[in-house]
Amino acid sequence: MAVFKNERGTWNCKFYYTDWTGTRKQKKKEGFKTKKEAQTFEADFLNSCKTDIGITFENLVTNYMQDCKARLKPTTYENKKLLIYTKLIPYLGKMLIKDISAATVRKWQNKIITDKRNYAPTYQKAIHNQLSAILNYAVKYYGLTANNAAKCGSIGKKNADTMLFWTYEEFSQFIKAVEDRPMSKVIFNLLFFSGMREGEMLALTLNDFNFEKNTVKISKNYAKVNGEELIQEPKTPKSKREISLPKKILDMIKTYSETLYDYKPNERLFLTSKYSLKRQMVYGCKKSGVKQIRIHDIRHSHASMLIEKGIAPLAISERLGHEDIQTTLNVYSHLYPNKQAEIAEMLSDYVN
Repeated sequence: MAVFKNERGTWNCKFYYTDWTGTRKQKKKEGFKTKKEAQTFEADFLNSCKTDIGITFENLVTNYMQDCKARLKPTTYENKKLLIYTKLIPYLGKMLIKDISAATVRKWQNKIITDKRNYAPTYQKAIHNQLSAILNYAVKYYGLTANNAAKCGSIGKKNADTMLFWTYEEFSQFIKAVEDRPMSKVIFNLLFFSGMREGEMLALTLNDFNFEKNTVKISKNYAKVNGEELIQEPKTPKSKREISLPKKILDMIKTYSETLYDYKPNERLFLTSKYSLKRQMVYGCKKSGVKQIRIHDIRHSHASMLIEKGIAPLAISERLGHEDIQTTLNVYSHLYPNKQAEIAEMLSDYVN
């Protein structure tokens, strides 16, 4: 371990390591305030180069995240990073992965379940799934013999017990409250009558609308990561779709676009942010007295209205851009009315 003090009074470390290709290399790092900081850096770096179960969970995560960064969209990567470094690293970071037993995972699960912040069941499951994914990575690439997160079983639930959404009557009450804000009026009408995701809406240009066919093409997604605005691929391949819209919505879009100064049809149509939209939502709810829901819940409101009108699940799945019809059924099954009585009545006509 080569740690030494330099002429400026700070500490440096210089050492050799073997990278993932098997090449021996030298690593040098300068400017540590104390000898201990330099030694800790060297120890952590060498640990991160290990490809066996002697690596710490924190260093495993560093390698796992490097692998993820090359494969995930920036938004997905940042969300994963936030969850891991706030919910997993504080508990498991300094442990060797070989020491993360089923009992350890169980204790960690209990901390998450009983946390005073009262995490939603769906969020609990998301946190656990992330730990399981990391340990699966260790099984595949670091020789870990078993994924003890999988052995313990999951926590939380895949789908929420309840889903907030607006009825058409509630939406009508809300939209009247934002009529004095032209962009908000157009955006919330578009979201409610299309069921598109917020990021899909924010990525739209005027060129995406076909005013003859009364349709809009969804082909991209807007996101902001670390202050940088990004136009990305949609959430899934099936998210690329063309949605039919009421002509009145297309008329709103056209009228709104004509009010924009020096606007070009290939530019983003709605120059606002998710944060600003949330504020508009709060404003409209307070003014109208309608219950507060999330922006994403307007998508659920659209689906609920279609289900109420008897639209087939397959058509709803295609309109929402779900990967398959099972996703639609999993998310909205509790909204479908019980048809058993109707079936029995229909069958009774055939009974002799």
